[in-house]
Amino acid sequence: MANIIVVGSINMDLVVRAPHIPIPGETVLGSGFGTFPGGKGANQAVAAARQAARVTFIGRVGDDAFGRQLVVGLQSEKIDTQHIGVDETAASGVALITLDAAGQNSIVVASGANHQLTPEHIRKAESAFINADLLLLQLETQLETVMAAALQAKAHGVKVVLNPAPAQRLPEELLPLLDMLIPNESETTLLTGLPVETLAEGEIAAQKLLTLGIGCVVITLGARGALLVSADKPAIHIPSFPVNVVDTTSAGDSFVGAFSVALADGSSLEVALQRGCAAGALAATRLGAQPSIPTKFEIDQLLLNAQKEQRT
Repeated sequence: MANIIVVGSINMDLVVRAPHIPIPGETVLGSGFGTFPGGKGANQAVAAARQAARVTFIGRVGDDAFGRQLVVGLQSEKIDTQHIGVDETAASGVALITLDAAGQNSIVVASGANHQLTPEHIRKAESAFINADLLLLQLETQLETVMAAALQAKAHGVKVVLNPAPAQRLPEELLPLLDMLIPNESETTLLTGLPVETLAEGEIAAQKLLTLGIGCVVITLGARGALLVSADKPAIHIPSFPVNVVDTTSAGDSFVGAFSVALADGSSLEVALQRGCAAGALAATRLGAQPSIPTKFEIDQLLLNAQKEQRT
């Protein structure tokens, strides 16, 4: 069983469905509202747990109803929450999400207690790193905290995977600590200054990232699947699985969680990529962040059905 640590954000998602995402100054009448547990860190932790991994989460919530609800939700997934602190000075993180008729979204995050997670909290949770296989990171906490987690992981021989979202520049000293970087198209362009409109362009951009010291790069391409590029093997492209898109909010997080667990379990890069793409596709067929994240069984079934279709 893979032993995964996730350092990251925990949010409550406030979701409004609308015919289209408003432009500045426009008011749009929505057709529904819901609250769903979210946050990129928590989503990826749930995604890993639903792949039968042992997951420990390091983060912070506020001393409020959202915070208590979010922690209980992670515990219901059998995630170890002993390293989730309660902050007395900041509210739990929230995300305001507008979801359009095509399932695309616009998101504004108020980080709250997530930004109170410090390197000191990472050091206090060092025991969690001792027998871990892999550390999952995102960028909804402070960069100095991300850096501290990566350094602590390396000190214990733990693989480090970073999903650089939301998109921002990365410190040069962080990049050589990364065994795997998983950006989407826009994040790749921000980090490299290069377009990724074609697979060939994506491979060129990924090669540029490899020269900065990163072990391997996986670019998630939405409806086009995912592209994996490493220094010593040919690039691997896995196309997406055709689905009816309802909500893409946690598709990327589902990909990251499923891919990382497969990697930690010793699967080949190609198999890990297939499982990640299957997870992202399934997540896009359902509403909400964590409620939409698929189980190991669901991914197994999708891959099995896809293999049967290829044979017929």
